[in-house]
Amino acid sequence: MSGSDLKQRLAAILAADAAGFSRLMSLDERATVAALDAARVAFRKHIESNQGRVIDMAGDSVLAVFETAVGAVSAALAVQGDLDTASSSVPEGHRMRFRVGVHLGDVIEKADGTVYGDGVNIAARLEGLAEPGGIAVSDSVRNAVRGKVNASFDDLGEQTMKNIADPVRAFRLKPGSSNTKPVPAVGEIDLSLPNKPSIAVLPFANMSGDPEQEYFTDGVTEEIITELSRFHSLFVIARNSTFTYKGKAVDVRTVSKELGVRYVLEGSIRKASTRIRVTAQLIDAVTGNHIWAEKFDRVLEDIFAVQEEVTQSIVAAIAPQIDTAEQEKARRRRPENLTAHDIALRAVASGDEVYRKFDLPLLERALAQAREALALDPRNALALNLIAGLQAQHLFLFTGDGKDAQTRLQEGLDAAAKAIELDPSGSPGYAWTGMLLSLAGRGAEALANARRGYELNPNDVLALRSLTYVELMEGRPELSLEHAQYAVRLSPRDPFHYRTNAMRAAACFLLRDHAQGIEFALLSVGAAPNWPVAHMNHVLVAVGAGDMASAKAALETARRLAPEYVQRRIGGESAYSRPEDRQRVTTAFRIAAGLEDPSAADALR
Repeated sequence: MSGSDLKQRLAAILAADAAGFSRLMSLDERATVAALDAARVAFRKHIESNQGRVIDMAGDSVLAVFETAVGAVSAALAVQGDLDTASSSVPEGHRMRFRVGVHLGDVIEKADGTVYGDGVNIAARLEGLAEPGGIAVSDSVRNAVRGKVNASFDDLGEQTMKNIADPVRAFRLKPGSSNTKPVPAVGEIDLSLPNKPSIAVLPFANMSGDPEQEYFTDGVTEEIITELSRFHSLFVIARNSTFTYKGKAVDVRTVSKELGVRYVLEGSIRKASTRIRVTAQLIDAVTGNHIWAEKFDRVLEDIFAVQEEVTQSIVAAIAPQIDTAEQEKARRRRPENLTAHDIALRAVASGDEVYRKFDLPLLERALAQAREALALDPRNALALNLIAGLQAQHLFLFTGDGKDAQTRLQEGLDAAAKAIELDPSGSPGYAWTGMLLSLAGRGAEALANARRGYELNPNDVLALRSLTYVELMEGRPELSLEHAQYAVRLSPRDPFHYRTNAMRAAACFLLRDHAQGIEFALLSVGAAPNWPVAHMNHVLVAVGAGDMASAKAALETARRLAPEYVQRRIGGESAYSRPEDRQRVTTAFRIAAGLEDPSAADALR
């Protein structure tokens, strides 16, 4: 068999088996065979109606493959419901009940449609964990369907499975849940309060009377957000959303409603000569009650101690369940050179502008500032992570030739590795490493690093965006969409969600959900009309939907903004690791460019 006869892809696998089949046959062969035939009919009906395909129904078992985890779980729930109803009049000991396991993972698919691999094996092992009449799913399935099916999950913990290298976290699926919410429409966000303490840190006010101190005040606010985000027991709104309130007089109750949080922290900073005064107050924004307030007068060199004190005071006030070990993870090495730290803060401010605009000179200026900070303090984590991120931006936009790209990749990876060495519990270094490795075509390493960054800090939107991107490039569009949605919830007012929505549009293209993809693409284009990537992802879903006029217009806009980038995308350069994904994307671009017959778009739908 040639390699071309095999295809690796992500799929949802359903495995089912009749519980106690041999015992039932010994009790009543005719009735058992009749019940099995009826069960097969139910399985086939619900599998096919949920966009699944039956692979095998040998003996008393069933194996099916689905394009989506939602389809597989919906089919499993429907089948179990039908079988339970059909057997309601049968004595308990004579009822035919199936155990069902569902997993979302990689499979190897042959040309004849049969599937093999760990994805299939894990589904079969999960089936063995299910109770008769029940359903067991993996963590990847739970993450993909949570909030999208009417069911709840009981954690079964990490399970060691035969012939599977790593433990798999399993869940018992129960039909019906009072907590199930409808999936928000495109562009809408579910802002109900999370099931753990939630907080937004508003930009502290600069009381120094010196506009040049704005960057310093903003930097202190960001550090407090970063420190709080390290606590997994908190839900912390990202700075990109809270900073939309900068300079505005807002009611904390309004902030609570617009961001979906219980607590709001606000304060001010006055810096004069070598001394600073920091004031902070924590408010229960739902009731309006003040929970905690404090004033700190310190010499400038103690600003990092103040940040720690503010963080620990908040944690003590709203999350006493956080244990001492986790609190210790929030204590980071302080920058050794305040001048270097100031320069790094200015570089970060420049870096923010880079991501809002397609501005390569500005990108180079931010890199120069970050390198200047590192020359003064080689252990400055802010500057290290910024260099990694800016070099990732260079690689993403295909600036320079191959030799230049290799140099940029290495500087980015070295900077991220140093950031991780300085702060092993920090997520940014892992997030940028994941992005850089994905852009370099090292998918497995990229995914491992992106996942590690997210595990270290699920409140870090950067880590979530990194994971969203790497999963998309690695052929996991369903998981990519799931993490993108969570990123939007963590930062509802984030001005950088044009990047998130662009990735969501591309994920919808791979999933052939072109109508929704167009909505995400238009959100991205509307928020960042000068960002060529938004227009190119609009091209994808417009071609997929058959709207050639929109696709050509979007391509021409992108070409005007970044001709070299567009030409290289049309030529097939891409970070998508699966050959079929690269081919689909390139075909769509070539159709829009008039280099392929428009009829080729039929295969994309």
